Formats: sequence, C-alpha cells, structure tokens
Amino acid sequence: MKYYIIAGEASGDLHGSNLMKSIFEQDSQAEIRFWGGDLMQEVGGTLVKHYKERSFMGFLEVIQNISKIFKDISLCKNDIASFQPDALIFIDNSGFNLRIAKWAKQQNFKTIYYISPQVWASRASRVQAIKRDVDFMYVILPFEEDFYKKYDYRVQFVGHPLIDAIKNRKVTAEDIFRKENNLNEKPIIALLPGSRKQEITQMLSVMLSVVKDFNDYQFVIAGAPSQEFSFYKTFLKEENVHFISNKTYDLLSISHAALVTSGTATLETALFKVPEVVCYKGGWVSYQIAKRIITLKYISLVNLIMNREVVKELIQDEFNTKNLKTELAKILNPETRQQILKDYQELEKRLGGEGASLKTAKLIVNAIQ
Repeated sequence: MKYYIIAGEASGDLHGSNLMKSIFEQDSQAEIRFWGGDLMQEVGGTLVKHYKERSFMGFLEVIQNISKIFKDISLCKNDIASFQPDALIFIDNSGFNLRIAKWAKQQNFKTIYYISPQVWASRASRVQAIKRDVDFMYVILPFEEDFYKKYDYRVQFVGHPLIDAIKNRKVTAEDIFRKENNLNEKPIIALLPGSRKQEITQMLSVMLSVVKDFNDYQFVIAGAPSQEFSFYKTFLKEENVHFISNKTYDLLSISHAALVTSGTATLETALFKVPEVVCYKGGWVSYQIAKRIITLKYISLVNLIMNREVVKELIQDEFNTKNLKTELAKILNPETRQQILKDYQELEKRLGGEGASLKTAKLIVNAIQ
C-alpha cells in the first residue's frame, strides 16, 4: 500500500517516525512519501519537504509568509495527486493539514488524522470541517473522545506516543553524558525554551535571569535540532550555564528540575518525572488575539489532562524574573517535589500505557485493506 504522511515541527517528526516504523512492520510492501524531518527520513520513505523550511510562529509571522504557505499547499496537492496514495495521514499541524484534507476528500482520497488539531482549545467550529473531510481520527489525549462525542463524531483514543518514544530511546549513562558534555556534579536545572528562533528569543533571556540566584545548581539549555549553535551563543554569558544540542531526552533523564516553554515539552518533562515550571510569552499582538480565541483554563498538557494545576504556569506578564525565581524555589523544595512526582504517576496512568504507534498503524492498515 501507498501512504502519504504530512507532519510539521519536531514533535510531529518524532511521532511520524514511530508511526512509520509501525506501518512498515504491519505492511512490508509499504511505500511512504512524507513531509516531516530527520527522524522520519531515518526510518525510510521519501522526504518531500522538511519542516524547518515551513516553520512559522504566531499570527503575524504566518501573515508575513502567506505566499510561501500557499505555494507549499499547491506543491503538496500536486505531489499527492501524482503519488496517488491509498491513505493520506495527517499529524497535527492543523493550519496546513485541514486545508489539504478538504481538497483530498473532494478527490476521494482516504483521509486519516493522527493527533488531533487542538479544536478543544480554540475555534471548535473546525470540528464541522473535520467531520466532513476526515474519515478516521485517532486521538492521543484521554479527554478528546468525550469532546468529539459532543459533536456526534466518533474518534478513537490510542494512547500517547510519547510514552513509547521515551521508553524506546537510546540510553546514555549519566556519568558518560556529564563527561561528554562538560557538566559537573551539581544538580541540573534544564532550560527548554522552545524550537523556533522567535520563541527562544522571547523565553530564554528571562529563564537565564534567575541563574545567579541558584548557585548550587547548574543550568543546561536544551538546544533544538532546528537551530544552529551560533544562534544560542549570544545567550551563553554565565559560567554556570551550559548548552547541549538535540539531546533533550538524555538531559531530562538526569535533570532535577526544569523551566519549560508551553507545548509538547511540558508533557515530555512530566513523563521523565522532572518537576517543572511552565512558561509562555508571545508577541503582544499574537497574545491579544490568542487570549480572545483560546477558551482553556490551562495551557500546559499536564494540567489539561489532570484537569487541575499540577505544575505552575507563568503566562505573558506573569513570566518575569521575580515570579520565575519564586516558582523555581518551590519545585526545589522536597515536599513540593514529592507531590508533583505523585501527580505525575497519575498522569501517566491516564495516558493509556504503551503501544500508541503500533495500535494506530494497525488501525490504518486495516482501514485501507
């Protein structure tokens, strides 16, 4: 069978790669073309376009690059039409994927969505387009089944693929990892400022502003695979700050605490059992727009899944040096840490255990046979 997969950003590349591995296991004759990244490319198939070439953050940046986005949409449609896949698989990336899904359904392609757009967070009206254009929806958050049920749309919860991604990672021994990356024996506070330049610039300077207040710890910046070291060099001014690129899981596995930009990384950090403070600050215009369309009580996946505050969220103006110092000190306190770790255990149970990628691959292969 022929499969066409469209993923965006590092998280989509990760989950897409694991899904591809499982598809190849289920269908030894599978042919796959995809939009994704390095991890998907390592699995096999044919890369059409890398996510690094089309990563735009915020409303203004999207508007500024609108002509490029429409060219990519046209390229994608033409490539799908030429390939004629048996299944067209969308992974998150809703702004792009929902446009392709509408066209693909009109062309009678089998449409499958893995990792739902966050319609439960904003613009729930998009559910009507999803019902019209998507044949099968496989979701990874436990509350999404009930959300879609309200709109009379049946979806299937398959569990969260991060559990498998973390379980199956290649493990580097702590002493070797510290030695290879010039880290001393001090406990580590990991800094995860995001993956896009605009985002990193907004977040990292504030995160680093608390370094001098925690001399008993060493701070380590988790560099994104999409960015060069030269970009981060301007932030490396303190002696107690280190930089490690593209080894976030190894870093989290030995970290004592973390400051994390809101996104998938908040859940990854929780699954590594690292107490964290969730941070977010966007451009003023983008934030004002987002504030008016997002209806959620929380922004982090950890708190959304648990439906209560497990980790502290510092958003926009609340994300400042004073508040960050206070909240970091709290999660370094033994009693607070123990409560967070206990909550993390409950969180993992709610995510449904192992096997999400394999389960989804089986459902996809069976759906098109």
